[in-house]
Amino acid sequence: MNNDLTPFTNGEFTLAVKPVGDSFHVAAPHLARALGFREAFDLLRTIPDSEKGSELVRTLGGDQRVGYVTEAGFYRALGQRQAARITDLAIRSTVERFQTWVYGEVLPSIRRGTFGSAPTARFEIPASFAEALELAARQAREIEAEKARNAELAPAAHSWTQLADASGDYSLREAAQILDRDPSIQTGQNRLAKTLKNHGWTDRNGQPYQQHVNAGRLVVRTRSYDHPVTGEPQATTQVRVTVKGLHDLHKLLGGSGPVLLGVAS
Repeated sequence: MNNDLTPFTNGEFTLAVKPVGDSFHVAAPHLARALGFREAFDLLRTIPDSEKGSELVRTLGGDQRVGYVTEAGFYRALGQRQAARITDLAIRSTVERFQTWVYGEVLPSIRRGTFGSAPTARFEIPASFAEALELAARQAREIEAEKARNAELAPAAHSWTQLADASGDYSLREAAQILDRDPSIQTGQNRLAKTLKNHGWTDRNGQPYQQHVNAGRLVVRTRSYDHPVTGEPQATTQVRVTVKGLHDLHKLLGGSGPVLLGVAS
């Protein structure tokens, strides 16, 4: 993860991210600390093997092996680490600030196409006092505009933090409700099921293709129950959409607003 790393930082948090095809990996150490884990190992043991790995990284102190999570593992870590369920108030506050930053700045930056190369600093040297005043005024306007954009994105980040369930996946009805909140998307449970079939995510029986399960977009949950008449044990399966699946569907359906997690009561 050495030469292709993109560092994202806001002064308090840092994420080391590596583009991998049309996806990305996130180095585990910084992510673990931001989410309130003592060590990267404590975070990585909560992530399935298919969504994590390790890679040799060159540092000033020599080569060392660093753990990472895939894009699916990153979304899983964020979904599982809900601030509302953290009893330590200091850690809860840190996690809330981190997730607000991730969903308000880091992920939008990746979607805007600025991912893959660190931003280049630009300096302007005014030639006169009048130019200095104009430069200061312009920079102040840019700062205020950036604050306004971040304020618009903050409710979405708060929704991710507070409303993502521990399993990190949603029924088709819940996923449709979430996607339908975008002003550019109109869908419902049946329409979403057709969308999954039409785009090759599920077969004609509504069962997910393995490639989309492996990619972390869909999961199948099995529920056991006793038949109400015979009392015999029964089992039923349900296709559910993961957080990564919601992001991909949001892009696939032409969404224009932030993805707001949580379903209507």
